[in-house]
Amino acid sequence: MRDFTVLGLETSCDETAASVVRGRAPGPGEILSNVVLSQLEEHAPYGGVVPEIAARAHVEVLDRLIEEALAQAKLELSDLDAIAATAGPGLIGGVMVGLTTAKALALASGKPLVAINHLEAHALTARLTHGATFPFLLLLISGGHCQLLAVEGVGKFKLYGSTIDDAVGEAFDKTAKLLGLAYPGGPNVEKLAKNGDGKRFSLPRPLRGRGIADFSFSGLKTAVRQIAKGESFKESDRADLAASFQRAVLDILMDRSRIAMEMFRKDFPDEAAPDFVVAGGVAANRAIGDAIQKLCEENGFNKKIPPPGLCTDNAAMVAWAGVERSQLGLFDGLGVAPRARWPLSGSSQGGEPDREDTGKGLAC
Repeated sequence: MRDFTVLGLETSCDETAASVVRGRAPGPGEILSNVVLSQLEEHAPYGGVVPEIAARAHVEVLDRLIEEALAQAKLELSDLDAIAATAGPGLIGGVMVGLTTAKALALASGKPLVAINHLEAHALTARLTHGATFPFLLLLISGGHCQLLAVEGVGKFKLYGSTIDDAVGEAFDKTAKLLGLAYPGGPNVEKLAKNGDGKRFSLPRPLRGRGIADFSFSGLKTAVRQIAKGESFKESDRADLAASFQRAVLDILMDRSRIAMEMFRKDFPDEAAPDFVVAGGVAANRAIGDAIQKLCEENGFNKKIPPPGLCTDNAAMVAWAGVERSQLGLFDGLGVAPRARWPLSGSSQGGEPDREDTGKGLAC
């Protein structure tokens, strides 16, 4: 199998990104360029992503970013093997911008189009960076999703557990707002927690001890709100509440991951030392990474977490997913539609889900 060179476009939320990646499965691959333009300043006044503002921002800068990505890679469109773009899930206006642009480029250049599930792009990033081998266990944690899945191959996933209400990234963001922290909330909660006492406040661990791999964070958010809005809560208590919240999240994630490891072992008994991949924006949290490392050592798994810049939304992961699907001949026609929701479960990328994730259903 020869190397494939793919241009990837990412516009599912509040990052506009273009990247050129070269390689072959199972990786690692070579990132020839990876240009990401964040919209933090545009959305900061609102404390979250405003879909209409995000879509307009993508339109304004995407063409320039594509030119920059190709220039950094020292390539022309004619040098590419395919053009990949996120086709969902995500904010539909943004997804339409990236996918429509990719269609235009594919039509003009005569190159095949690859429509990428944003969540699968996150899932496959560890193959780009570490050469993770199938099957592997995946913990996907982001602003819109919290899932544990077995990844058996490209487009082939088995869902072990998902959130029954809110995603972990959303819980971080809501906690940040309650503590008066700036957007984006997750990294700021992590930073504040470093100076706090994680045992100061008693917070719930929903569903713990029930022997299932599902998650729930709404009760934890409610408990944080009650404390933060209490009359006795002071400015000096913020770090302790942030640390207590993060400690509760770690306990929840580790408890469910341990259960999923047992499920994975039953499904794949011949895998002596399988990979445990953590992907999505929340995977950039250092405390979570440290806890996962310990859990993997205790259970015979190999931790694989991409670098922080490749955990958050980027186009290199989209381009790499394009490499993997191109090698299998999984191209898409120009009529492929953008999707606001696209669950990452079931027997194939576009198949019906075993059980739909009940978080936001979005990429960001």
